[in-house]
Amino acid sequence: MTMPAGLAGSTGSTGSTGSGPIRVLVVDDQELVRSGFCVILETADGIEVAGEAANGEAALAAAHAHHPDVVLMDIRMPGMDGLEATRRLTGGSDGLTPPKVVMLTTFDLDEYVYEALRAGASGFLLKDSPRADLIAAVRAAAAGNALLAPTVTRRLIEAFARRPPEAAPSPARLASLTAREREVLVLLARGGSNTEIAAALFVSEATVKTHVGNLLAKLGLRDRVQAVILAYETGIVVPGDPAASF
Repeated sequence: MTMPAGLAGSTGSTGSTGSGPIRVLVVDDQELVRSGFCVILETADGIEVAGEAANGEAALAAAHAHHPDVVLMDIRMPGMDGLEATRRLTGGSDGLTPPKVVMLTTFDLDEYVYEALRAGASGFLLKDSPRADLIAAVRAAAAGNALLAPTVTRRLIEAFARRPPEAAPSPARLASLTAREREVLVLLARGGSNTEIAAALFVSEATVKTHVGNLLAKLGLRDRVQAVILAYETGIVVPGDPAASF
């Protein structure tokens, strides 16, 4: 799995794990898949497997029991699927500190990509990803970063391209942003990494990170994935724009 800097860079969050290990809950209806992920994670420094679950209902129960920092969540499972489980976990309505959720999928063009991101997922991980990518994904999610492979970004853009024009919300929500923060948001939504955005605006990467952190805070967004979604929803970035990618 490729994790471009444009969507895997720091948002300024330090994560919820403090100095302790990152606690991970692995959710998949296939026992061999779960076991494989657990073996990989248990051998990684600073990561421990807090529990396993075979479906959404079991995931919710395990999250209440073990308070994981990150949940690796399969999308398609019998009973409660990963989408509904993610909505409940990230909603924060049950008094728990919402964990970060990284969706597991067999195909990078899964039709549920958009719904999963809207449900609160912080990103996607392909099940056939290399061992190093799995570990990197867990660490990045725990640190508050977002994970989107280029194919997932394209899928997200295509979802907005299919929406009827009248469904697009007003951009009034962006009124609190400065002109520079809007520029950063646009470049972020077009897939720019911190380095690319810095070059385009003739500023330092540290300045870009500061702008990203400020705009996330002003808009009440959890991470860069939500920022990309909002940019398309408000219409400041339009699918098909010839300048829509670096």
